[in-house]
Amino acid sequence: MADLDTFAVFADRLADAARAETLERWRSGCAAEGKAGGAGFDPVTEADRGAERAMRALIEAEFPDHGISGEEYGDRPARGRWAWSLDPVDGTRSFICRLPTWTTLIALLDEGRPVLGVIDAPVLGERYVGWGEATWRNGERVRANGCRTLAEARVSTTDPYLFEDRDVWERIASRAKTTRYGHDGYGYACVAGGGLDLVIECGLMPHDYNALVPVVRGAGGWIGNWEGGEDLQEGRVIAAASRELYEEAIKLVNS
Repeated sequence: MADLDTFAVFADRLADAARAETLERWRSGCAAEGKAGGAGFDPVTEADRGAERAMRALIEAEFPDHGISGEEYGDRPARGRWAWSLDPVDGTRSFICRLPTWTTLIALLDEGRPVLGVIDAPVLGERYVGWGEATWRNGERVRANGCRTLAEARVSTTDPYLFEDRDVWERIASRAKTTRYGHDGYGYACVAGGGLDLVIECGLMPHDYNALVPVVRGAGGWIGNWEGGEDLQEGRVIAAASRELYEEAIKLVNS
């Protein structure tokens, strides 16, 4: 626990370093290039690269034995139990459209298990830090609101067109109280903070989901895969304000 106290303070420094690289570039506009070749437009900017470089430099200087896995650069294997997962700009499409809900995602993994997560929203001035049984937003404890039924739930996904089977989304959305779109990692922060009740997505990579797990669970919510388990490697994720709401969602997903 003492280690996590230390690492939580350090994670805050990582988020500050990333903000220094991203926020002004967002304000002034930042050119994007595609990194997916002919497989569609997957944007990357110098804000993505600069923020990851800044965070990597801090980790390498302070914790040279820690592993690093980021979206933009190669993995550095850990020499021990600890590793960092970095997504310098989660929501690069929002970033290049000058929308405010992109985030920086930072996670600390203990033997591959996410134990500390940061969802930092620089434009909004919000930083969510989760570890253990607590999540804080700008230093104040937050809780998921505990919604238990889809009929009362505020539900979100980044883009319903990303679902291979659109019927999955339609089954969830048709039973929800209301739906919203386009928030990327910030949607999960909203589950932790009580503003949303459920987020369902697919196609996520480890740097997309590692930070979300401690933030959502620390706030009393639940996060798991579409089959009801906790292994997120398939990239199919549901975060909910309660375990009961999560269970209702996975029954619909698999119906």
